[in-house]
Amino acid sequence: MRYVIGISEDAHKVVMTATTPGSYEYQSEAQFFFYIYNNGGSRHAAYTSICGSGPNSAILHYGHAGSPNDRRIEDGDMCCYDMGAQYFGYAADITCSFPTNGVFTDDQKIVYNTVLNANRAAQAASRPGDWWSSRQEIDDMISAGLGRVFQPHGLSHFLGLDVHDVGAGVAGYKNHLPNRFIRAMLPGMVFTIEPGCYFIDPLLDEALNNPAQSRFIVGDVLERFRGSGGVRIEDVVLVNEDGVENLTQIYLERLKD
Repeated sequence: MRYVIGISEDAHKVVMTATTPGSYEYQSEAQFFFYIYNNGGSRHAAYTSICGSGPNSAILHYGHAGSPNDRRIEDGDMCCYDMGAQYFGYAADITCSFPTNGVFTDDQKIVYNTVLNANRAAQAASRPGDWWSSRQEIDDMISAGLGRVFQPHGLSHFLGLDVHDVGAGVAGYKNHLPNRFIRAMLPGMVFTIEPGCYFIDPLLDEALNNPAQSRFIVGDVLERFRGSGGVRIEDVVLVNEDGVENLTQIYLERLKD
């Protein structure tokens, strides 16, 4: 798993460097495939690659046959690229978010840093014996369901012989949440941590028309972000005796740069 994660993050670095305004999303996907096979002997991806740019970066499972990563990437677009290699049956799952021209706008910095801080906070709070579902704090915003407006997906899932591995038997998931990690952490477990923040018009419109949610939203500020897409930062972590080890070092390296 360390090998397949390593080759995947190296491929992400190449893709980020090569993605330029005027190129197409499918070219980024092709560069990823070429790298993992040519440099890592990984013939297959672990799942359908998600290469969303601009407004497409807010579509959680973009890149499917109905919309096959076919948009032209514009200058300044935020890209949300979720891609992972498969090697000897083992899967990697990494998401990188970055601006096409390599320069964050002030608003992009706000969203990106918020997601990055959430990712790091979740890693720091993970310990053997903890339950993943205990990560949420019960307050007025959570009670109103505001989090689902901006992150309409789970924070984590197991990873192994499948990109959404069942983990140690089927006990890791609830029947109504088949892709959510809801069980105590144990040393040796491998799972993702993937907070995100997205600006999805139908969800925003519903929230603005919901008094319980709209009271937390500053409408004029929200309008600045409409159409900008979304940011997700997905790392793979290994539970050890003291906490978790981040197996995905790509963001640590980029922050140093």
